[in-house]
Amino acid sequence: MGPTMTARIESVEEMMELGAVAARVAEAGAVIGLVGDLGAGKTHWVKGFVAEMGCMAEVTSPTFGLVHEYRGGRLPVSHFDFYRLGSAEELVALGWDEFFEDGGVVVAEWADKFPSLMPPETRWFYFTIGTDGVRIVSDRPA
Repeated sequence: MGPTMTARIESVEEMMELGAVAARVAEAGAVIGLVGDLGAGKTHWVKGFVAEMGCMAEVTSPTFGLVHEYRGGRLPVSHFDFYRLGSAEELVALGWDEFFEDGGVVVAEWADKFPSLMPPETRWFYFTIGTDGVRIVSDRPA
């Protein structure tokens, strides 16, 4: 499995930089699952990711729209939020499988709600809030 990556993040800027680092190595077809509580930094991570891809659009959480698409950068980014989805069937009905075919990157917040729909090659990041308020991001569950 390789070494574990764990980062202590003390600011919004550091969280965005962590997302940017992931964007620099992301390839077409990549799928990224983000797991963590509300306020743990997932959307700020995505902001850094999308900005590093070269898309100038403002990134907001797709909690109500379920998916935002960011185009115009190095690769298109489809940003999902499963938080309000009630079932895997709802996600499939949205055309979930089609997003893997556009040659871009799929990033899903709350991806652990429907792990069976995440492809085996998904790269997972786990976000937690430490007792001191510092955000901790790891590629392994806490």
